[in-house]
Amino acid sequence: QVQLVESGGGLVQPGGSLRLSCAASGSIFSINAMGWYRQAPGKQRELVATISTGGNTNYADSVKGRFTVSRDNAQNTGNLQMNGLIPEDTAVYYCTMGRFGLRGYAANYWGQGTQVTVSS
Repeated sequence: QVQLVESGGGLVQPGGSLRLSCAASGSIFSINAMGWYRQAPGKQRELVATISTGGNTNYADSVKGRFTVSRDNAQNTGNLQMNGLIPEDTAVYYCTMGRFGLRGYAANYWGQGTQVTVSS
């Protein structure tokens, strides 16, 4: 059974940084892409970053230049480095694993989510 466990969320002041981590169990990590979603209260879920098995990355316009996604296939871990945080980044962040298809990235496995709050 696949399990994704996120860590690293918390409260940070505007302009600060946080690093989210995702640890995957099972043997699926290296053959699946990874995606980070977020969902703020009252808003639709947003795909903020993806990274392919080969390390190709894509970002939502709202986080481009501020967030960096990475992965370590040997350690079965992924990270989302978030710099220059703004209050609009406040949300629950989810680590996922999935595949790219004709309609882009589709998540098959989800973590439990970690809260990120940006506030002074």
